[in-house]
Amino acid sequence: MVNNIESTVVTTRIRLARNLADYPFPSALQSVKQAKEIVRAVYDAASSVRPFKLYYMGDISDNVAQALCDDHLISTELAANKKYGAAVLDEGEEEDGQGQFSLMVNEEDHLREQYIAGGLCLQRAYNALSVLDGQLSRRLRFAFDAQLGYLTACPTNLGTGLRASVMLFLPALTRLRKMGQVIREISRLGHTVRGVYGEGSAAEGFLYQLSNEVTLGVSEEYILTEVQHAALEVVNLESQARKALREEDEIGIKDECMRSYGILANCAKIAYTEFLQRISDVKLGAALGFLAVTDFSALNALVAAARPANVGLYSDKKLTAPERDVLRADLCRRSLAKLMRGESRG
Repeated sequence: MVNNIESTVVTTRIRLARNLADYPFPSALQSVKQAKEIVRAVYDAASSVRPFKLYYMGDISDNVAQALCDDHLISTELAANKKYGAAVLDEGEEEDGQGQFSLMVNEEDHLREQYIAGGLCLQRAYNALSVLDGQLSRRLRFAFDAQLGYLTACPTNLGTGLRASVMLFLPALTRLRKMGQVIREISRLGHTVRGVYGEGSAAEGFLYQLSNEVTLGVSEEYILTEVQHAALEVVNLESQARKALREEDEIGIKDECMRSYGILANCAKIAYTEFLQRISDVKLGAALGFLAVTDFSALNALVAAARPANVGLYSDKKLTAPERDVLRADLCRRSLAKLMRGESRG
């Protein structure tokens, strides 16, 4: 039996927006010296808690920056901030091996704390980040107002500064043209649905982000509960849509999924756009029980590893697009062979 939550919820992400009380917001910083003082303060505080590594945006290659964006560890806005921006990334490992901390410094706010984990685990992810936030607050003086809560550059983040989001794989709702209705209903509940990389981005690979809109005047527990409720409702709607899709044309859908699996399992080269289409079919085929793949976390890991920037990290030289296509095909063949044998990732 396919688990609807596991086959629909890709990741959970918790983000906290914070600013240091002794400095102007990043948009008003007056010098590189100020920016580096903030970076050093955050890095020193974080490193006193667990292993972190510091990356200045101006010092890393465009490919590395893009890979970090692709993995949602930093934003495109931070990657573009070569003058002031930095990332403080988790070098340790959680006991369950599923979660990772990342700290974005001098993006829209001085500090964006993040914790990303596989599956639907809003409370666990929040608890993990809340502990780190508490430890950082003992070393850093955050800007806080008794009435407004945490002070942020954008008013929409005032209060808790909390964004709780889940990444959802919604192929059936998309194919049946029901996403517009879903997005309107989610908006009515005070949440938002965006593309895979947030506001203004496309829903590539049938991936959508669901997150809270309101941060002021509500508690963290309220936000987590409401996002959890909305996510489970969308999971249920996607499950119903998959059933309807299968009843509408089972042989046709199965044929699409099996053909895509055959291409990925045997190709000698494959471009990213085609890969994304084919792997989405494979994931749908697995969710519908057409393919004997039940490790959806491994399928999601393959999607991340096959992105252009991440494929480029496998080589010491700068790769051309055709060279990346060959490496991506090799990655597909090896990964799918392991999955079909029931081997775990790694």
